[in-house]
Amino acid sequence: MLVYPASSLLHSSFIVDMVSVFFILPILLVGLASSIYSTSYMSRDTGLNSYYTLLSAMILGMIGVVSAGDFFTFFLFWEIMSISSYALVAFRKDRWEPVEAGFKYLVMSSAGSALMLSGIAIIYGIAGTLNFAGIALATRTPTLVSDPWLILAISFLIVGFGIKAAIAPMHTWLPDAHPAAPSPISSLLSGVMIKTGVYGLLRFYILFQPLYAYWGMTLSILAFFTMFIGNLTAMLQTDVKRLLAYSSIAQIGYVTFALSIGTVQSISAGLLHVFNHAMMKGLLFMAAGALYHATGSRDISILEGIGRRMKLTGVLFSIGLLAIAGIPGLNGFISELLIIFASIRCELYLQTAILITNFLISVAYYLRLLQRIMLREPRSDLPEVEEAPASMIAGMVILATLCVAIGVYPGLLISMAELAGRAALDIGSYVAPILGG
Repeated sequence: MLVYPASSLLHSSFIVDMVSVFFILPILLVGLASSIYSTSYMSRDTGLNSYYTLLSAMILGMIGVVSAGDFFTFFLFWEIMSISSYALVAFRKDRWEPVEAGFKYLVMSSAGSALMLSGIAIIYGIAGTLNFAGIALATRTPTLVSDPWLILAISFLIVGFGIKAAIAPMHTWLPDAHPAAPSPISSLLSGVMIKTGVYGLLRFYILFQPLYAYWGMTLSILAFFTMFIGNLTAMLQTDVKRLLAYSSIAQIGYVTFALSIGTVQSISAGLLHVFNHAMMKGLLFMAAGALYHATGSRDISILEGIGRRMKLTGVLFSIGLLAIAGIPGLNGFISELLIIFASIRCELYLQTAILITNFLISVAYYLRLLQRIMLREPRSDLPEVEEAPASMIAGMVILATLCVAIGVYPGLLISMAELAGRAALDIGSYVAPILGG
């Protein structure tokens, strides 16, 4: 841990606690799998030196964001992550779809960053520091709890984080960016990068616990709106990557709802789902990319039955779909069940019913996609296809193995999630090592 004086404006500090660890692990795992997968998937493209440089910068930026101990460092790495991801979405610049999607993502994300910066400036003016621990102590002053400028700063931060996390109605960049990006980048975007917005909300919760009443209900409403938008729109999609993109929006809704409850159990369940979703969605985008790599199409009607010809890719795709559908024995079931239990424990029965309804809606389209890809006879006009190359299979196997292993033996990860949940709410354990008690 590197700590500099909290009174200094231009300082940089890195603080890694259990909350940070729970985000760093999926970033590294999905980053490793995506890098291995890219060696074959991107072999037909030019400019690979730029691609791998941007990929490394994006991973570095994400790790920096979740390790930052102050807003200066946080925003610096946030921009490294964002700028590299803009370029990666539009990497295949000879095609119109990536350029359009990259530009839309650039405009919306830049607007979010500008609002974040405005909120950070207001907080510095109020607290006199950018250090997270110093801000946490400053915002416990009774006179600041009702300060309208602080409420405005919180609103700016929620919107900034909400755009990156694709919380509805700030989600509209995601369904365009994820399908247009190369599939290993889609895996990183959906699997881990949008979780940096979730991390921002969670770290923000730690800093501003006395203001929970102002934003807890807001997050809950946004969470349910996000779930319904993601799930209902996913049911209408004919593009497999676009369907998975809308599914990611719904999954962010589940995590946001868990954070909005604000208990150790709910935050632990939400963090566990952050990890599990990274593995599941990273795997699914890679598998969808393998199908696209073999056929040149993302249209589900054209891909019907292709799992019978690309058997290994089909099996891995099936594991991802069954996991994210919450089938017992796979990792998605564990975290979804724990979110339900956390909601019931707080006697949020109506909210639990809405949550379960959304789970059931998502199961319907996941199993429908599985049936079309794996169980139907291949179309007569489907061209002859070969199995995905070894490096692409290897990237998918890493994530599929984790989906199965965590589903069979979730104890270790659940214990880690509980430690992270307690750390998220124990502001004293966060502040004391930094400010000397």
